[in-house]
Amino acid sequence: TTGLYHLAILYPTPAALADALRRLDAAGIRLDGASDHGVSEALYLRDPDGNGVELYWDRPAEEWPRNAKGEIAMVSRSLDVEALRAVK
Repeated sequence: TTGLYHLAILYPTPAALADALRRLDAAGIRLDGASDHGVSEALYLRDPDGNGVELYWDRPAEEWPRNAKGEIAMVSRSLDVEALRAVK
């Protein structure tokens, strides 16, 4: 069947995403994961119905990783969540 894979919410800055993370912490909401994709930093969690939710911010395009041909070279690394929590 076709269904919702996940909902993604774009935050304008790393500080705004860090604020969302601190609010999740305060509410006792656990993350399913956190990734650094090179082009963005993302937090993953579930809503009360079990649907996937992604909270993320995009790095400026001039900071995106690129390969030798100049194409975007996304990655999937672990995000340093403690460093994000410290962003003001």
